[in-house]
Amino acid sequence: MSDSMLERTATIAVLVENEAGVLARVIGLFSGRGYNIESLTVAPVDETRRISRITIVTSGTEMIIEQIKAQLDRLVPVHMVSDLTLEGPHLIRELALIKVVGRGENRMEALRLADAFRARVVDATPESAVFEMTGSAEKIEAFCALMRPLGLSEVSRTGAVAIARGTRVLGLIR
Repeated sequence: MSDSMLERTATIAVLVENEAGVLARVIGLFSGRGYNIESLTVAPVDETRRISRITIVTSGTEMIIEQIKAQLDRLVPVHMVSDLTLEGPHLIRELALIKVVGRGENRMEALRLADAFRARVVDATPESAVFEMTGSAEKIEAFCALMRPLGLSEVSRTGAVAIARGTRVLGLIR
């Protein structure tokens, strides 16, 4: 199998105009062509110039990922498209709120594991605890897997946010 046929995961950062309909156009691009979005986050990053940053985690062959980037770059409200996975070292983090319902030893074990994973208790009752955790998707998934037998009842995740390491920056924001 040639390298062009191998699938890879890509973390793509997109700077866009912060205006109505932009996210719908980005999602429409993916759904219209059958591309999968594994994670998507969006937030304003420059209020003065009305710029938002969309972080998309997707996967596909090199050719598909190149098509995605080219098509994103052609959307009218898009200022810049950056494939962080190819452009150098970068950080990816996710935030999760994880609710565990349980008493007694299960509750104590959940609190011990939370401490080991550096998850913060942000809400607690005698029957439940809600933990806040930041980290890689793999870290959050590992924590949830350990919480399942202890009473994991609900998970809410933000999706990936990413940024280049060092002095490399995604333009426009200064």
